[in-house]
Amino acid sequence: MAFSNKYIIGFAGAVCVFCSIFVAGSAVALRDRQDLNAVVDKQSQVLKVAGLMKEGEALAASEVTKRFEENLVPRVIDLQTGEYVEDVDAKSFDMQAAMADPATSADAPANEAKVQRLPKQAQVYELKAADGSVGAIILPVQGKGLWSTLKGFIALEPNASTIAGLTFYSHAETPGLGGEVDNPRWKALWRGREVFDDSGDVKIEVVKGQAGPVAEDPYRVDGLSGATITSRGVSHLVQFWVSDDAFGPYLDKMRERAGK
Repeated sequence: MAFSNKYIIGFAGAVCVFCSIFVAGSAVALRDRQDLNAVVDKQSQVLKVAGLMKEGEALAASEVTKRFEENLVPRVIDLQTGEYVEDVDAKSFDMQAAMADPATSADAPANEAKVQRLPKQAQVYELKAADGSVGAIILPVQGKGLWSTLKGFIALEPNASTIAGLTFYSHAETPGLGGEVDNPRWKALWRGREVFDDSGDVKIEVVKGQAGPVAEDPYRVDGLSGATITSRGVSHLVQFWVSDDAFGPYLDKMRERAGK
């Protein structure tokens, strides 16, 4: 049986409308789950860099959240003064949104990490120690690599200088080259390295080739083979976010509080 052009066009239009409604409905229905997954993924990355979750460990979302809430305190700080901001919900604070909004951010000073804007307020995480003190400081970091903006976290010990961990949760660097920022063996090389020298100057850097052991070469980390630009980008982003232009004032306050 032959169908008229009018019938075919009408039928095709009806199918398109039905599919559009189905796709839109699915997107709305899944949005809450997607938002929850994003929160849990971020919590997982913070747990890993804080040493509370092993690389490759698979945890249920409920366990991730439980472990996170039992051990970590999110804080919002004033980036210029380093002081806590008490009238903001630190749990729901979106630092990326704050960076993108001209009302809550400002132009960043010229920097080799190629960070364009800085939020006026930023989110950090503090690890609870058994005695109630701060056991570690976790800072969000980001900057340009070769192909992408790398986003991650760096954990510092209470002295606000010794590195306890580094991880990246978002990047598009070349697999097997710059993508080796995800390699647990490379990330392990950061532990125990020092961000600042005795004069308080930022000294940490990723070098071309191999660095020495921590005790002999505390300010340098092995470069990524075949990924010079990504390695340089990691150096620049870490150096920028611990500097006085970013988290430096907060780190100074943490050293004061710890009496160091």
